[in-house]
Amino acid sequence: MKSARLNRLFGVSGNCFDVAIDHGMFNERTFLAGIEDMRTAIKVIADAAPDAIQLPPGTAPILQAIPGKHRPALVLRTDIANIYGNPLPSALFSEIIDRGVEQAIALDAACVVVNLLMLPNQPEVYRACVRNVNSLKRECEIYGMPLMVEPLVMQDNSKGAYMVDGAIDKILPLVRQAAELGADIIKADPCDDVQDYHRVIEIAQGLPVLVRGGGRVSDQEILTRTKQLMEQGARGIVYGRNVIQHNNPAGMTRALMAIVHEEASVEDASRHLA
Repeated sequence: MKSARLNRLFGVSGNCFDVAIDHGMFNERTFLAGIEDMRTAIKVIADAAPDAIQLPPGTAPILQAIPGKHRPALVLRTDIANIYGNPLPSALFSEIIDRGVEQAIALDAACVVVNLLMLPNQPEVYRACVRNVNSLKRECEIYGMPLMVEPLVMQDNSKGAYMVDGAIDKILPLVRQAAELGADIIKADPCDDVQDYHRVIEIAQGLPVLVRGGGRVSDQEILTRTKQLMEQGARGIVYGRNVIQHNNPAGMTRALMAIVHEEASVEDASRHLA
């Protein structure tokens, strides 16, 4: 059944665009822009027909209630962390939901996703994430559920809440660890120099690598970066804020789908935003 679920997740091109609308899981006010009304946000994105939508268990039923055969596949978020605010809480955690794979099956998900966080001077959060991945892995094997692991290297929170650290030498070992822990799919950040991303693809040992979008940037930057990442060997993208906070989220979805699946140029993709 794992291969059947992967077939639902990846398009006929062999690539995948997963729109992340799971930001409400992390209890951070700034993450809620554009998704205050989840029913509207999910409907707008679903109508634009990406391959998948990434949601927590509480709002996943909104997607799965859409009638018909052609709604996007569900990627179920299975963990919660309190690491994104500034100042930080006195105690940090990363926890997985109860019986996450069983919940994914009940919700007819095509995949589950979990973080593997590397934060400066926070070894206990990292340790908790390793435990989370290990816990999910065996359940995923038993039930035939694909496991997406999200290895995220973060900068020091004192710079103004945790931000992506694009240092390739930090990204590579964490991506490799995600592969060695048993990920079926890797969701990784772009590196500082996009032209080095083939090294991330190589270190993942043949697993499909989907690139995380991160914070909001201009249309030109996100489309150009996506084109370059696909040319470096990425098998797709997982973008959230650059879609759901856009003034035309449906158009941005279609523009990115054109790059991911049709090898469209940035100029051609941009026409979907007109």
